[in-house]
Amino acid sequence: MTMGHNSFGTEFTFTTFGESHGQAIGVVLDGIEAGFPIDWKRVQEMMDRRRPGGNPLGTKRNENDTLTVLSGMYDGKTTGCPIAIIIPNNDQHGSDYDALSDVYRPGHADYTYQQKWGLRDSRGGGRSSGRETACRVAAGAVAAQILEQKGISIQAGTVQIGNLKTDKRDWSTARSNPLSCPDSEKAEIFGQTIEQARMHNDSVGGIIECVVKGLPSGLGEPTFDKLEALLAHAMMSIGAAKGFEVGEGFHAAELPGSQNNDQMDGHGFLTNHAGGILGGISTGEDLVFRVAFKPTPSIAQTQKTLNTNGEEVEITIKGRHDPCIVPRAVVVVEAMTATVMLDAWYMAKGRNA
Repeated sequence: MTMGHNSFGTEFTFTTFGESHGQAIGVVLDGIEAGFPIDWKRVQEMMDRRRPGGNPLGTKRNENDTLTVLSGMYDGKTTGCPIAIIIPNNDQHGSDYDALSDVYRPGHADYTYQQKWGLRDSRGGGRSSGRETACRVAAGAVAAQILEQKGISIQAGTVQIGNLKTDKRDWSTARSNPLSCPDSEKAEIFGQTIEQARMHNDSVGGIIECVVKGLPSGLGEPTFDKLEALLAHAMMSIGAAKGFEVGEGFHAAELPGSQNNDQMDGHGFLTNHAGGILGGISTGEDLVFRVAFKPTPSIAQTQKTLNTNGEEVEITIKGRHDPCIVPRAVVVVEAMTATVMLDAWYMAKGRNA
């Protein structure tokens, strides 16, 4: 039995490989249009936003995440052939997990991997580790550059940490704080909440909102490949994601149709409760959605669990873990959004539009 499917997309696809504490991780991109100049410095900048050690609110593991491009480029431009990228693991401490090799960590995929395949990589979770998302960021960073040339921009940011939230959306200042929060004052409080969780050997979750601007109407399919369905697939494939909503989302269940409907006049839509998607197809309005992330399961408090022999034990997880995955997940949300949008563009308009 194989270790699942590791590819995503239809017209634009990418395949990730590698484990958290193996020699390297990497990604292969396929379906990219030929002749497009890729600014790899900008790709690296996006990688730096996610990399371990790159965010003061995150893990103390320190990886450079320096990319090596093996194929698919010539004279600075894409050839139309697969682009293969390698990302080395330089600061791996697999020995941190020696004491956990025969126990199931609460909140992790240890138990389910063991049940499905009869084995698991106990070096930090292997493929189930958040380390795999570095590959997604590399793919999304390339896709984002192509989308920019089509007038499409993507920005995500933290709008909730624990039970604290903000209704302010000043996206022009979001990149100025470690959480990419569109409320600079609330960002400081969010950061304090995360550090308090770290001090108490605990963790906290949160919500990321993403806005896609410049998206034309007509992207997405009417049934199973609805644009929001593709986005939901992408977002819920991120390891720590536990919830997804578009536009008003779950709040729409509380509204009467007279308030939730987006009425129109001669200038277009009067509101955007739908979040930029109707019938699975983009409306041309801003696409707005949110993703909820659970608290990081690796915490340094004593917890009850089972070992591989089915015996009850207590464990205390040591190592270098994020007290909150949200700050570093922002760029992952942006990257996965870019891959979906470029795929939808290619499906609707082809590679020469």
